[in-house]
Amino acid sequence: MDTDVAIIGAGPYGLALGAHLRAAGVDHAIFGRPMEMWRRHMPEGMVLKSDGFASNLYDPENELPLSRFCREHSIEYSDDRIPVHLKTFIDYGMAFAKRFAPNLEETTICSVRQLGRGFAFNRENGAMVRARRIVLATGVGHFRYVPPPLDALPADLISHSYDHGDLSDVVDRRVAVIGGGASAIDLAALLKARGCDVTLICRRQNLTFASPPPAGKQSLWKRLRHPRSGIGPGLRSRMCTDAPLLFHFMPDSFRREVVRRHLGPAAGWPVKDMFVGRVPVLSGHELMHASVSGGCISLQLRDATGAVARVQADHVIAATGYRVDLRRLSYLDKSLLSQLSHTSHAPVLSTRFESSVKGVFFTGPVAANSFGPMMRFAFGAGFASRRLVPILRRAPRLQSSSPAIPRFDVWAGK
Repeated sequence: MDTDVAIIGAGPYGLALGAHLRAAGVDHAIFGRPMEMWRRHMPEGMVLKSDGFASNLYDPENELPLSRFCREHSIEYSDDRIPVHLKTFIDYGMAFAKRFAPNLEETTICSVRQLGRGFAFNRENGAMVRARRIVLATGVGHFRYVPPPLDALPADLISHSYDHGDLSDVVDRRVAVIGGGASAIDLAALLKARGCDVTLICRRQNLTFASPPPAGKQSLWKRLRHPRSGIGPGLRSRMCTDAPLLFHFMPDSFRREVVRRHLGPAAGWPVKDMFVGRVPVLSGHELMHASVSGGCISLQLRDATGAVARVQADHVIAATGYRVDLRRLSYLDKSLLSQLSHTSHAPVLSTRFESSVKGVFFTGPVAANSFGPMMRFAFGAGFASRRLVPILRRAPRLQSSSPAIPRFDVWAGK
């Protein structure tokens, strides 16, 4: 099979880009399982943290926003006052894929490598695909982070929040959820609602919940001081969504710090009533050590005063987030990987999302260090697609040994 552009990944970023390329008449194919993150790795019953208006999958003519899908299927919808249920978002994504991605192939990709002036990779059935350009619209699944005290535990006793689209396998056990962000709080609340003996453990002294939308119309001053954005209210968030190219030209140290610190751990407002006063919490405790005895996990914790506490659990869920690291994209050939410029193992990208290897593009959360926190949300898919289409419409350029951007901190064979 030959194609001009191969999109690897069929989440919001891959589907949105496919819709834009289809409208532009660009020969392309999408490889992946549509909405896999939401279908298989988010627990039933949860609601999205993003508001309705920020949960669209973007087609170039805005033919199928979430609001229209909900209206056509008699689903209650509001731009910001009614939370978007996981099932609604999944059904919407599948309808979007059916309408705008007819050339989607549900498969797993392995061994992406350079071949002549283009690239080649194998599908899970062994068949090869050749493409002139590739866009890696990979999600966060490759970048799961488990802290050192837990990563040595037996695999049947420790899991990551990414592994829990189905909670039935742990609901009858004593569960300790480690983390203080949306994933940790959502999981703990949903497990408690199912009757699970669950405890949340986090380093932060106080958990944070987003504020519900204010009742009535806000004053002009409040709207100017706390403007709405696709990633949350506030001037900083609005700058992140309105000026991603300005962010791109900031110094690397500044960009990394903003991505690390802005929009820190916080749960959505709808889950607060399910959690507060219901789920036991050990806040302000740092995990120091974990051991196993008789099939039971013993967690040793320490608070700010140095006092030690211990928690016993049958299973630990590490809701400890994700850390982008190109080396964890196991399908990338080592030779190709060694040519990718990076900073802190996140790809260095041009303003058109192109890497230091001509013809290789990255979009989605892996591009956050280049374009800001917006890329961690589905809301960024529209911007990314609009930036990518012009360069992907052009005839592919020849491979060059001279990268388009300065290369630094490049690993070789590691």
